[in-house]
Amino acid sequence: MHKSPPEGSAGHGETEGVEPATGSGKHRRSLRLTLPGCWGALLLACLSFTPSLLPRSGVLQGLICGISAAIGYGLGVIAAYVWRAFADREAREASRRSWRVLLVCAIVLFGLAFGFGQYWQHEIRRLMGITDYSVPAAVASPFLAALVFWLLLLAGRGLRRLYRWFARLLRRRIGPRAARVVGWVVVAGLVWSVVSGVLLAGFMNAANESFSLRDTTTPEGVHQPTSTLRSGGPGSLVPWDTLGYQGRAFTGSGPTARDIGAFTHRPAQEPVRAYAGLQTADDTEARAERAVADLQRAGGFERANLLVMTTTGSGWVDPAAVDSFEYLSDGDSAAVALQYSYLPSWISYLVDQSKARQAGRELFDAVYDVWSKLPQGQRPRLFVAGESLGSFGGEAAFSGEYDLRNRTAGTLFAGPPNFNTLFREFSDHRETGSPEIEPVYRQGRTVRFTEDPTAGITPEGAPWNGTRVLYLMHASDPIVWWSPKLALSEPDWIGEAPGSDVLEEMVWIPFVTFWQVTADLPFSTGVPDGHGHTYKAAYVDGWNAVMRPSGFTPQDLARLRDVIQPPEH
Repeated sequence: MHKSPPEGSAGHGETEGVEPATGSGKHRRSLRLTLPGCWGALLLACLSFTPSLLPRSGVLQGLICGISAAIGYGLGVIAAYVWRAFADREAREASRRSWRVLLVCAIVLFGLAFGFGQYWQHEIRRLMGITDYSVPAAVASPFLAALVFWLLLLAGRGLRRLYRWFARLLRRRIGPRAARVVGWVVVAGLVWSVVSGVLLAGFMNAANESFSLRDTTTPEGVHQPTSTLRSGGPGSLVPWDTLGYQGRAFTGSGPTARDIGAFTHRPAQEPVRAYAGLQTADDTEARAERAVADLQRAGGFERANLLVMTTTGSGWVDPAAVDSFEYLSDGDSAAVALQYSYLPSWISYLVDQSKARQAGRELFDAVYDVWSKLPQGQRPRLFVAGESLGSFGGEAAFSGEYDLRNRTAGTLFAGPPNFNTLFREFSDHRETGSPEIEPVYRQGRTVRFTEDPTAGITPEGAPWNGTRVLYLMHASDPIVWWSPKLALSEPDWIGEAPGSDVLEEMVWIPFVTFWQVTADLPFSTGVPDGHGHTYKAAYVDGWNAVMRPSGFTPQDLARLRDVIQPPEH
């Protein structure tokens, strides 16, 4: 029979093997806190107010603060348990004086952290030109943090109670040490099974059902093309009703020959756009073949410039990427893309990476197969592009720098996720002294990186002949910088000089920084152009650098930026 620890001890409910109290005492104990845990919770809760990449709302700050406090509480309890093990003593009751010291420190430290946090958020909003700010939400954030903290704490203690119950059953047949180990393994496996097999699967099924219904609709203001140069139009091999929501947006919009000519004051052609949706064919390879067949039917391979565009999860293509390409080619262009999922990018980012890789590879290979068989003098210049998860899929068709240089005329990737294979290879093997937010790879002979192409592309002055590969990536884009490694290891980009829209006060804190950047992800596109994961006007200068078109002055590029992303008034 195990003894319960003294009332109010630092080990309440934290030492292994303690039987839970019964009756009302059991419920009181489930709400009790330990002193070491509270110190850990206070420390990480205060640190959660430090700045990250994007401005936070009061609600988001409350969630981060509550999660950080719960992690800090657990770390504090574990630290106290380890210290007692080395000191070879039992848990002792914390004095009233110790609790008073904690209370005073909590009021002072949390108040300071809250104040500094509001100042830092103001500075981030100023850097990004954001004026929205909710005072009530900011005031409510500590209360939301407390609620989140208690819910997580109670969930953790519920799991511990389950473990103790299971370990007690096991002790009837095996030794106590083995029972404890097996008990934790079984509970951990049960939690993982429930989260991944029930909750996640249920969420994914519901999301897929919901977004598949949306895929049958058409965006407002978009109509079926009347041009034979578009998929879904007259003579197309791809029926309009199989294109999906994003496919119809892609082929049913974009600049016309009149729009382009009015801008350039030169004769212009009507751009070709080909697309295949999930309903177009049963598998990725067949969809790619159908899209390329429709591209060929519309005369896409007879144009001067051909763009292979890998989409994001739902089949979305950023209009800024393709429109810029078409304007800079005087409409003498063709673009092709295909859909590989119903799910939006932020969900596909987690579960559809393999589909993005396959789609990028199959589409480029299908295009390249036709393109490579054309007489050399009749081949269009072949370009590749992709944004976010689309860049991940776009990279999949290539083995490295030489492959990109040999099989394309140029490549433009925007907002590459941190797990992109080639992006990581280029960044990890950058030249010594070049920062991670703007690395220099092999003197920039083929591959280069920039936060803002209007401000120059490093290394300036160095030769950049032949095929050009350019990555657009903002210093404040959490899609680019998020990684599970943030939890336990400091990345180079935090220790180096920050980008133009990231505060110098951003520091790496174990666990805290991971949750801060994780919380930034869903809101990465909710900031003005040029920040976070919003890439619009930068496509103009990005494509200008990669394509090197003739007849466009700096003034023309400035006007085109206003066309692609009209200035806010």
